[in-house]
Amino acid sequence: MAEAAERSRPRLIFILPGLVFLGLALLFAVQLFSGRNPAELPSALIDKPVPRFTLAPLEGLMADGKPVPGFSDADLKGRVTVVNVWASWCAPCRQEHPLLVELAKDPSIRVVGINQKDNPDNARRFLGALGNPYAAVGVDPNGRASIDWGVYGVPETFIVGPDGTIRHKHIGPLTPDNFGAFKERLRQIPRA
Repeated sequence: MAEAAERSRPRLIFILPGLVFLGLALLFAVQLFSGRNPAELPSALIDKPVPRFTLAPLEGLMADGKPVPGFSDADLKGRVTVVNVWASWCAPCRQEHPLLVELAKDPSIRVVGINQKDNPDNARRFLGALGNPYAAVGVDPNGRASIDWGVYGVPETFIVGPDGTIRHKHIGPLTPDNFGAFKERLRQIPRA
C-alpha cells in the first residue's frame, strides 16, 4: 500500500503545475474577453470628497506677470475642476498636453495640475515650451498627495464637481480618441 502511494506522488508533481497553469490561463482569458476597458479601473474615490491636501506652488512659475498659485482641497469647491497629475519626465504627459491647453480655454472649467516627483526647473521648462493650461500647479515632490488621490502613474486626470467630490477618473493620457468622451463626462457634471 505504501508502495502505491509513493508511485502516485510523482504523478501528482507533474499534474499539479498543469492544473495551476490551466486555472491561470482561464482567469486571463476571462479578463481578456470581458469587454472591460483597462483605462477605466474602478476607483474607491468616485463620488467621495477629494482627499485633504495642501500643495505648494511650483516656484518661479508665472502667468500674466503673477505667480501661479499652489492649491489645496478647499480650492476645488465652487466650480467644476479638472485635476491633472503630470510630470515633465512623462512622455504621455507631453502628448496629452495640447488637449489640456484646449480644455483650459473653456471658462466654465478650471484646470489645475499636480506636478508629481519632478524637478522644478524641468517642470517650468515643460510648461514654458508647451504652454500652461493650469490655473494652479501644486508640487507633490514625494508623491504623497498623488497616493491619497489613488494615482497609479502619470498622467491621470480627475473631474471634481463643484461640491468637491471626485466624479470621474481617467487613467493614462487624454488622446484625440478618448477626448470626446472625457468632454462628455465633463458636460454631465452639474455646474454650481
